[in-house]
Amino acid sequence: MRVAIAGAGAVGRSIASELIEAGHTVLLIERLSRQFTPEVVEAAEWVLGDACEMSTLEASGIERCDVVIAATGDDKVNLVLALLAKTEFAVRRVVARVNNPANEWLFNESWGVDVAVSTPRMLAAMVEEAVSVGDLVRLMTFRKSQANLVELTLPEETPLAGTPVERLNLPRDAALVAILRGERVIVPQPDDPVEGGDEVLFVAPEAVEPDLRAALGR
Repeated sequence: MRVAIAGAGAVGRSIASELIEAGHTVLLIERLSRQFTPEVVEAAEWVLGDACEMSTLEASGIERCDVVIAATGDDKVNLVLALLAKTEFAVRRVVARVNNPANEWLFNESWGVDVAVSTPRMLAAMVEEAVSVGDLVRLMTFRKSQANLVELTLPEETPLAGTPVERLNLPRDAALVAILRGERVIVPQPDDPVEGGDEVLFVAPEAVEPDLRAALGR
């Protein structure tokens, strides 16, 4: 993929390095000259300019990008870039960083955001995930579909131990996407059993979360 990242601070540079290592082409857009350091991520393309300016986006060829990541430390900038990328340049996928949790409600499809990543929310979710057994923990919200990535750790003594996935009484709209068992990542097949201590990951709308909790937390 060709990915544009606005904001070449520590977050933007780290994302760029990871994507380049995975074989993607990365464009970094940075407004501040003191953070314009192409030698730090040499394999990336660099543009010095304001990501909220049409001239900068046009010069960078952002319309050729498959994904735009608004990763600056300013929520206003991230929202404006998301809107421009989606409405003016028809970028297929826009990911935006949320710095202030109070602004999270703005990061939706109306502003061109497909996926909003809130660092404070994710950290809180990771803490919950680490200490919660038998209850759902919401890890991420997919704004476009209004579905959530949720996790539940089955109790060690769960009565569901040994039950094949196909026999779990799951809500129709809940998709089981992975089972984490120790160091293993299992892509579940119908005859794969769940075991006590498994971390199970689902994509599901909020409306079915109570049913999902009832099906697995009993």
